[in-house]
Amino acid sequence: MKKIDKKQVWHKFINSNTLIAYGLILPSLLVFSVFMFYPLFYTIYLSLFDWNMIKPVKTFVGSQNYIALFQDPLTYTVLKNTLAYIVILLLLNWAAPYVLAFILSFVIKRGRTFYKSAFFLPSVISLVVGSILYLWILNPVSGPVAIVAKFFGITIPIWSKTQGLVIAVLSIITTWKVFGYNFIVLFGGIGGVPQEVIEAARLDNVPLYRIFFDIVVPMSGATGIYVFIMTIVQGLQYVFTPIKVVTQGGPDNASSNAIYNVFQEAFTLYHTGYASAFAIATMALFITLLILEFKYVEKGIHYEN
Repeated sequence: MKKIDKKQVWHKFINSNTLIAYGLILPSLLVFSVFMFYPLFYTIYLSLFDWNMIKPVKTFVGSQNYIALFQDPLTYTVLKNTLAYIVILLLLNWAAPYVLAFILSFVIKRGRTFYKSAFFLPSVISLVVGSILYLWILNPVSGPVAIVAKFFGITIPIWSKTQGLVIAVLSIITTWKVFGYNFIVLFGGIGGVPQEVIEAARLDNVPLYRIFFDIVVPMSGATGIYVFIMTIVQGLQYVFTPIKVVTQGGPDNASSNAIYNVFQEAFTLYHTGYASAFAIATMALFITLLILEFKYVEKGIHYEN
């Protein structure tokens, strides 16, 4: 076996190019450590204590916050709501813009610029503003939708007080904000599919749905999986704003999700240790979803070149 020269290895490690590379990346690592690693480790630390952010002394309770978390029925309600948000947003913010981008790329070619601008415009508007706007539009008594529905003899339910329906409406509000960005990204990904392949399929009279599922989706899979992951993130994170503005988690926590519940426990009820434990559990859930995605979805993705 060839003997390893330690001096040669050390010299290779500290040569000028390597030191320059480490020097260039060091500022980013410091910023990342301050704003990512420190809050993460401090949250794990707080999850082991009973503290209300006011009293100067933290009481060590070990794993009691985690035990209480999984014994609380509210935890499973919130996780179920979070899963519902993710599923609905995957349909509205991933599947729907995927199909629409395909239609505008290969079926309807006139007015592309107008459609892209119209769909993307809400992305530059604050989600707080959008939530307030939809609160007026969907007002079941005096909103525009209620007035039109009344003309046809239809009564709009009080959706903000209706369990099940409230999650769907809040998902639509979030979709209004996010749909345009996802659409533009997917439109660009589908635009990279060679036109020759599509034309050859059309000459062979391949149906459009087969072109979409058998050609476009596999060949734009790298972009699709990016939007897929971002949509899951939105299901955990983006919905916080409309929940905070419109329902505050009601009725009876029927619209609360994992992120909002952490905020509620920490900054409204001052259960800091419990909220920290819930935050760590949410992070574990998100990591699990990513692992499943990489294991069962990512390996089937086509990366050109």
